Amino acid sequence: MPRDKQCVEKTEAEWREELTPEEFKVLRQAGTERPYTGEYWDTHTSGVYQCRACGAELFTSNEKFDSHCGWPSFWAPLAEGTVRYLHDRTLGMERVEVRCANCDSHLGHVFEGEGYGTPTDQRYCINSVSLRLIETAAGQ
Repeated sequence: MPRDKQCVEKTEAEWREELTPEEFKVLRQAGTERPYTGEYWDTHTSGVYQCRACGAELFTSNEKFDSHCGWPSFWAPLAEGTVRYLHDRTLGMERVEVRCANCDSHLGHVFEGEGYGTPTDQRYCINSVSLRLIETAAGQ
């Protein structure tokens, strides 16, 4: 569902109280977890991936695919307007940052044109620590 502005507004102190140090570093300071260490990089469980900070539904297992990059990869978000995009010029390269549209938390980056056989040819490379998987029965 599209949003005109972020819905969750908290101070950095409030976020620090609610999140673990690792969650705060990634979600609020745009950090990155080490590859192949996150909880969901190789998970094949059916479900919906929520923002760990606010609980907004962002991705589903139906769009998750094995990109072998060390982070969970999705070829599209759950719906238009669930994530927002920012130009990221850190680390000396041009990238597109992906943020939760509900609370403005950093999720990861999106890349395109890499040649994956997915419907969008996009790879949403998302930190596991930014997500919480809510399992569903297979096929739902």
